[in-house]
Amino acid sequence: MPEAISELLAYDGLGWLIFGVFLAGTVRGFTGFGTALVYLPIAGQFMSPVWALTTLVLMEAVGPLPNTPSAFRTARLDQVRRMLIGATIALPLGLLILFAMKPELFRYGVCVLTLTVPLLLAGGVRLRRDIGPGLQYGAGTLSGFLGGVAGVPGPPVILLYMASSEPARVIRANIMLYLIIFDFAVIAMLALQDKMELTPVLLGVLLIVPNLLGNLAGAAMFHPDRQRLYRVAGYGITMMSGLSGLPIWD
Repeated sequence: MPEAISELLAYDGLGWLIFGVFLAGTVRGFTGFGTALVYLPIAGQFMSPVWALTTLVLMEAVGPLPNTPSAFRTARLDQVRRMLIGATIALPLGLLILFAMKPELFRYGVCVLTLTVPLLLAGGVRLRRDIGPGLQYGAGTLSGFLGGVAGVPGPPVILLYMASSEPARVIRANIMLYLIIFDFAVIAMLALQDKMELTPVLLGVLLIVPNLLGNLAGAAMFHPDRQRLYRVAGYGITMMSGLSGLPIWD
């Protein structure tokens, strides 16, 4: 174990990973989402797709926990439950594709998704009707597939709620609670398929601290009356991360 820890501390790009995790946690703290969108384009530059997903879900299983009680009280649990049912159906298929995917293709896929979400939202995509059960199941199913194949479950759910007329506090709570439970589902499936290797597990545990600090910092910044400011900041950070992770810069 001491040798494994020494290798971990000497891991190539560890400083960038810590910085990216803190930034991602901060975005998650004040918006309720964004960790994967910010972190994965950075992580994809330093590790394989499966390792990137492993470190993400491990640190995310702990980082947002201080904000979970308030999210549970505010969220509309029936909506979260429907999305999770859809996600559970599609997640295994997404993971099967991820296990066979080349790292470069993974990076392009993650970065394209990361850039697409803020562009769509900034372009004024909005729902003109209530979020019914059909949309909730559909968003969850697509989210489960994307969460498996690219480690990015957020975009369908983010688009669903950020394009709706729901209050900012409900949007934040629904997305946050959904993503926390989704992360535990991914951990369980990775463990069942014997994909939890020692190095990414240790990295994921190490990254819990900057992720937790970022979540706390972001939550301290959150005020419902500053919804527009949070959206603009979240879009900007997400797009910078997506652009920086494109393989064309290698």
